Amino acid sequence: MKRFEWRDRIHTLDAEADCERITRILATHEFPWDMEQALGLALYRTYAVPSIGELLAHTREFTERTQHRYDDTALILNDIMEHGFEPGRGRDALRRMNQMHRSYDISNDDYRYVLSTFVVMPVRWLNDYGYGWRRLSDHETAAITHYYRKLGKYMGIKDIPGTYEEFRDLLDSYEKEHFAYTEGGRAVSDATLELMADFYPAWQRPLVRPFTRALLDDRLIRAFDYPEPSAAWRRLSHAALRLRARVVRLMPPRTEPRLARQSPNIRSYPGGYDPSRIGTFPQGCPVPHDMVTREVPATGARVPAEGQAVGSPTAPEATER
Repeated sequence: MKRFEWRDRIHTLDAEADCERITRILATHEFPWDMEQALGLALYRTYAVPSIGELLAHTREFTERTQHRYDDTALILNDIMEHGFEPGRGRDALRRMNQMHRSYDISNDDYRYVLSTFVVMPVRWLNDYGYGWRRLSDHETAAITHYYRKLGKYMGIKDIPGTYEEFRDLLDSYEKEHFAYTEGGRAVSDATLELMADFYPAWQRPLVRPFTRALLDDRLIRAFDYPEPSAAWRRLSHAALRLRARVVRLMPPRTEPRLARQSPNIRSYPGGYDPSRIGTFPQGCPVPHDMVTREVPATGARVPAEGQAVGSPTAPEATER
């Protein structure tokens, strides 16, 4: 298989009708690591919006169960991308995500902003920042846009932008208007950075923290009230990622897909999982009848007890549910 064969195959497909297939190829064959980083950064940006950061802090999921919350988000989005929107595992994951979101008072504007980060940040990571081993084409950018427009419709989001440029303008204008410091947003940011550092050996963690903060733009640094990264760390982090891109360009294409659920950073469900049984179950959110749960203090939400991510026909009925 030649290095640019996946790209050539993508350009034989229709950007709208085949958006799921194109996005799957990009995320699992062409740029699996890059997409993981870009979408992680996309979610991270949302903490700087006070209504989002404070809500996430209130649930305590991102501060007390950071690994689980990271895993649940990655796995649910992975199942939707891997299996699609039709009935089956992908639809189960979509339903689980919607159940969690609808248990909270989230504005349509916030939903639109979060969706815009999913569309824009992969393009910026690969093209604008130069971290990709090749650039995304306009055709591929259009396919990503159509995919997330489709996801947004299944989430019930209204007034979804129609083009990549409209998503980009929405993201920039929303951040300029809404980014601000809150204690909750800062707490969620700190917990997330600690988790990211924990993905590396202990001796590397003192370097990972400043390296990661150096990748944050000035708008994010101000919103979280972090010290301004030094020029040296800025240059080092950007140069390292661009060097990695050059090395990856020389590597053979990936013939087997690399899925998010295969990442060593996903640690919560070594025995597997059912997408309908992970995440949180806030008050009013239906719990599978055989699932044992425990309560998150102060929020009233339920979370699966240990070992409950995969259903068992012999699971005891939970008196603590």
